[in-house]
Amino acid sequence: MKAIGEFVGKYMAVIVLIIAALALFVPKTCLWIQTSWINYLLMIVMFGMGLTLTTKDFALVFKRPKDIIIGCIAQFTIMPLLAFLLGKIFGLESGLLAGVILVGTCPGGTSSNVITYLSNGDVALSVGMTSVNTLIAPFLTPLITYLFLKTTVTVDVLSMFLSIVKVVIIPIALGFLVNRFWGKYTKKVSDVLPIISVTAITLIVAAVVSHNAERIMETGIVVFVVVILHNVLGYIAGFALGRILRLPMSRRKALAIEIGMQNSGLATSLAETAFPNMAIATVPGAIFSVWHNISGAILANIFRRSFLSESQSSRPHYPQRR
Repeated sequence: MKAIGEFVGKYMAVIVLIIAALALFVPKTCLWIQTSWINYLLMIVMFGMGLTLTTKDFALVFKRPKDIIIGCIAQFTIMPLLAFLLGKIFGLESGLLAGVILVGTCPGGTSSNVITYLSNGDVALSVGMTSVNTLIAPFLTPLITYLFLKTTVTVDVLSMFLSIVKVVIIPIALGFLVNRFWGKYTKKVSDVLPIISVTAITLIVAAVVSHNAERIMETGIVVFVVVILHNVLGYIAGFALGRILRLPMSRRKALAIEIGMQNSGLATSLAETAFPNMAIATVPGAIFSVWHNISGAILANIFRRSFLSESQSSRPHYPQRR
């Protein structure tokens, strides 16, 4: 089982890409996967992640609120600004520009927690950043969107709050408690967790693509380029920020992934309600939902083989004496 888990983790990007292509070009093969399953799939993954966490992990997060504050500031400055600049540089029409900016102004997605886990990153910090970012998003997402688009969007504060509690906090808390009291049993299933995570992400991608295939195919190649650049530049900016601040490698990974991966599902739903006369505004969120899982899988493989060890990355860098 361990060998299967390692194989699935290693080739996750290939697996997700194949399923995404199948769902896009032959959507009927994946339409049986309902979009209503997405939250439940994420809950299963979050529970599995909770099984890997200990009291020490969360104690460290509360001892270093500065890291979470850095993540929050970076999340709501880097991604919205990148979205606006890319949209203008590539001359996106108003509907697509609105969709891209909505993706940028949304908080990090719960998939970031899964990818951080698969990257051997700081899962507790990732969950902390996602939770805080999601809780303040109902206030910042409409404000930042208005600043860039000069139009308002309505965000259901209670719905977002209940969603983060249901999908992220409760499953992780349950997994944490199970690991706390029955740790000797959870160690036996640890080899299966990567398989469950990859399966869940693959099913989510298949659901999103198959149910949005026609709309995705109608858009030009430019929006794909913008979405890919938005995501990848977010990873690079997050990792660079972590390096500038001399954070340990596990935290750099968490920061890069949290900034680069957005709650694109929220962006898609906001686009439907905020821009009812511009259906095309939902496309960037749908494409981002697929792409960031593919890129996240690739990034996880890179991070798992990171050329920097934890001890190297956490060691202060001093100039050599001459």
